[in-house]
Amino acid sequence: MDGLRDRQATIVRRHKPDMLLLLFMCILVLLGLIIIYAISPPLAARAGSDLDPNHYMYKQLLYLVIGVGAFVASFLIPVDFWRKFRGKLLVGTLILGISPFLLQATPIGLCANGACRWLEFGFISFQPAELMKFALVVFLAAFLAVRIQQGKVNDVQMTLVPVGLIMLAIAVIVIGLQQDLGTGITFFAITLTMLLVAGLSKKLFAMIIGSAAVLGILFVIIAPHRIERVLTFFQHSSANDAMTYHIDQALIAVGSGGLTGKGLGQSIQAFGYLPEAANDSIFAILAEIFGFLGTLAVLAIFAAMFVRILHIMDRSGNIYYKLLVAGVFGWVFSHTIVNIGAMLGIFPLTGITLPFVSFGGTSLLFMLAALGIVLQISRYTGHQVHDIVNTGDANEDRRRGRGIGRPRNTVPGSFSRA
Repeated sequence: MDGLRDRQATIVRRHKPDMLLLLFMCILVLLGLIIIYAISPPLAARAGSDLDPNHYMYKQLLYLVIGVGAFVASFLIPVDFWRKFRGKLLVGTLILGISPFLLQATPIGLCANGACRWLEFGFISFQPAELMKFALVVFLAAFLAVRIQQGKVNDVQMTLVPVGLIMLAIAVIVIGLQQDLGTGITFFAITLTMLLVAGLSKKLFAMIIGSAAVLGILFVIIAPHRIERVLTFFQHSSANDAMTYHIDQALIAVGSGGLTGKGLGQSIQAFGYLPEAANDSIFAILAEIFGFLGTLAVLAIFAAMFVRILHIMDRSGNIYYKLLVAGVFGWVFSHTIVNIGAMLGIFPLTGITLPFVSFGGTSLLFMLAALGIVLQISRYTGHQVHDIVNTGDANEDRRRGRGIGRPRNTVPGSFSRA
């Protein structure tokens, strides 16, 4: 029950948020904006002569304004607000995830390359799967927090069966109907990260990995284009040029950047050679523009941001908050690793964005919203690292009066906002 959550909240005064996390996020967002600005003219020229050269830059600015609004809102809204509507939010997003497939014959349903993943609303498009990730993090955090308090995280019937059913429904919608295996991998990464932080046993962890592998193989086998991508990845040297074109151009972009890069406005691959240059392939463009040293700097910023997120997670004494941060970490980290790995030929091409850098609205919107929640949680962290299995009665026997000149402590999740 939600009422149990007060038993596992560590009493911590509200303090300043983690400004380093905010700084790293802003650097990545600004970097993405600069790259989009630099490659907007060739992208616009390729799309059509009637487009303004800064068309993509303007759209990214619009997406960013909306995303910053979502970030501020999620930072200001009490974290426990999301817990109250977790069930409705998850069910609503599952229904919304089906809508592009159902509305594909209408102007609203947007399908491309055989995949129905978007809803079109005039100037902008919306990808329901991104909202579904947000809803899954919120739902699982509340669900697993209760199971931790009940001591039933490793109970197959009480925990793993419900989680498995949710993941099956998501797999059918995202991988089956929307034809998006890359996004399905992200959902799995979110769930697995949260289960591990919640205290999943090694035996059950191995069972989940095995089941996911079998299910993943099945989803690959039933889709010819996925078989082609996997075979291209494992037999790159013997595959024909058409099958390897995307990854070849990505590797050319990465390699041609050299040590210091070609510089802003000097990208060659953006002129129609590299598919999805502003979206899924933007890391390759980044490497071409900034070179090896610049790419290392960007990777260092990503690593520093992940360290800050883990720092916040470790020092949160509230189980629900800790699991929320873990889910956001799994979400952003999996996007980063899979996107960069695909551009370097380490993983097969999957088609997911590079967080805060890639062109696009829905992904940027909900990742910023998720980081807003993490930043708010950072205001209620303590100096001590909290083990999730020992946070059950952290605020017991704390009903003491204040010392002279000592402010009253605040319980996370129960604070009021001026």
